[in-house]
Amino acid sequence: MRARRGHLSPGAGLPPGGVLAELASANGPAPGHPGLTPGAAYSVIVIATLRKRPLVLAAAIVVLVAVGVVVALLRPWGGAGTTAERYVTAWAAGDAPGAAVYTTDAETAGAYLQKARDDLAPTGMTARITGTRTDGDRATSTVEVAWDLGQGRAWNYTLDLPLVAADDTPGNDTGWAVDWSPAAFAPGLTDGQRPVTRTVTAAPAPVLDAGGATLLAPTPVVTVTLDKAQVEQAASGLGSALGSIDPAITASSIRAGANAVPDGQAYTVVVLREPDYQRVRDRIYDLPGVRFVSSTRLLPPDQGFAGQLMQGARADIEKAAGGTPGWSVDVVGPRGETVRSVAGQPAGPGRPVTLELDRTVQNAAQDAVDADSRQAMIVAIRPSTGAVLAVAQNAAADRDGALALTGRYPPGSTFKIVTAYGAMPAENLTPQSPVECPGTTVIDGRTIPNENSFVLGTVPLTEAFAQSCNTTFSRLALGLPADGLPTAGKALGFGADWKIPGMTTITGTVSPATDDLQRASDGFGQGDVLASPFGMAMVSATVAHGAPVTPSLIRGTTTEAAVAPGTPDRAVLDQLRPMMRAVVTSGTARAAAGQGEVFGKTGTAEYAGPDGSNRSHGWFTGYRGDLAFATLIVDGGSSGPAVQMTARFLSGLPR
Repeated sequence: MRARRGHLSPGAGLPPGGVLAELASANGPAPGHPGLTPGAAYSVIVIATLRKRPLVLAAAIVVLVAVGVVVALLRPWGGAGTTAERYVTAWAAGDAPGAAVYTTDAETAGAYLQKARDDLAPTGMTARITGTRTDGDRATSTVEVAWDLGQGRAWNYTLDLPLVAADDTPGNDTGWAVDWSPAAFAPGLTDGQRPVTRTVTAAPAPVLDAGGATLLAPTPVVTVTLDKAQVEQAASGLGSALGSIDPAITASSIRAGANAVPDGQAYTVVVLREPDYQRVRDRIYDLPGVRFVSSTRLLPPDQGFAGQLMQGARADIEKAAGGTPGWSVDVVGPRGETVRSVAGQPAGPGRPVTLELDRTVQNAAQDAVDADSRQAMIVAIRPSTGAVLAVAQNAAADRDGALALTGRYPPGSTFKIVTAYGAMPAENLTPQSPVECPGTTVIDGRTIPNENSFVLGTVPLTEAFAQSCNTTFSRLALGLPADGLPTAGKALGFGADWKIPGMTTITGTVSPATDDLQRASDGFGQGDVLASPFGMAMVSATVAHGAPVTPSLIRGTTTEAAVAPGTPDRAVLDQLRPMMRAVVTSGTARAAAGQGEVFGKTGTAEYAGPDGSNRSHGWFTGYRGDLAFATLIVDGGSSGPAVQMTARFLSGLPR
């Protein structure tokens, strides 16, 4: 073991008596010199005497020099610097235990160094000693510290590293140790404080509709979380209070949700708007295990606005509206509270994001679907641009997700738009061409009827289309090749697959026919054909526009075609449009005749109910001016309710 500075070990080379021994051994007040110890008083006398005896004085100086050499050998003056060098080398390398052995409290220092490094999450770190100052049993090394936090982020500072003389330990034989406290990590840190790296989220900018009206605004919210370990103590109180805001939140739902999260992870019970939080604050604030985090989120002025669409689009919208994230190195206290920031860069401001949604159109569609208790939905698209103007679902539909965008249903006679488009050029037909419309027809042994087996006889193609003759269009489909309907559908956007920022969509599917019965059934939208309201709205938009339509939701983003649509024949579309107009003026959609120049096609799509009974969905798709639409009422019984719903929707819009 090495001797402490200022104390000489026995046998260090000093004579047992003489001047130095006298100086070192004198204690107590000196007789005649009450202000001095005997040693000090004696020293004064000795020095005065030695001045008169130069040879003796020279000898004393030699002895003192020798003592200094001995002390230097016992504890080199560079010892503190060596300790500091070893400490910072291990620290920079991320070796917390290796650095901690050079401190006065290896256990505490090791845990702290590791935790702080984990919280900073650096990609690298350097520490360079520029000098060491020693003053008796204490020393200070100046260290230039540089943390590389990745992504161009850096935290640099100068640290005065405190050291003290110390007994040797199994891992430290330098005679010095870092005087451990958080201040040995970074300047100004006190007990209980540590640094953490955080991402600073920019306050989001508002989200606007196509006309500049606010759709989503930065709104103060409070996230309510629950410690899983305390769910039994808090679930009843939370369920009772929060159920008054959202009836779906109950004590049982809270227990189920909390028990589903991993141990040690908090369960997010609900995110409340600030006014809602204030309503229940006094009832939930002191419940055990419940915590509250305030933040700002983009929310619609009314909670039900385009709920399914906004939910699916939120991540893309927030990415576009949230600005550039910033960062900070924060000093946090024992409970994680922020004490101050010591480095960082503020977040860049968000920029307003414009959605193609039109608030007026969305509200009109929402009002229309909300009037029906069955699952109901409307999608509206602007044919000239592909802008998605509205996606509305009622509460019954919302329970099963974004059905308007991704639901797959037989489209019924709305698919006759595709069949007519494919059959007219293939079979050399015009809207005035005579076709047969019997009450029933038999194909491969199966009887295909019209609704209620109505009979028109021989009529122009337009009339068969307007009155929705299944028998006519099943026979027209037989005249097409196996891939005739898929090819015709692709030309009208049916079967295309889009990557739309903010939306997940399905247009529909129709496979090449493997037999006559499938081809005939597909021809009037039964068989194997499936479509979404979004897909049928895209078909009508393509007919209206006369060219492929690329859908979009977030203005300024690019939609990609995973499966591109075909290119429609404008001459065929010119023949198809008056047929769609006749559906409204004299056919199955006359209930919409008072809503301006509406073009459309109805559909009653049969399916087998859960009990095996014959059930039907009700459809209506079409366009008016630069607005294409598709309306679906699940289990609507017929197309009639869908036409009436569409009429209510259109009546709420300017013509």
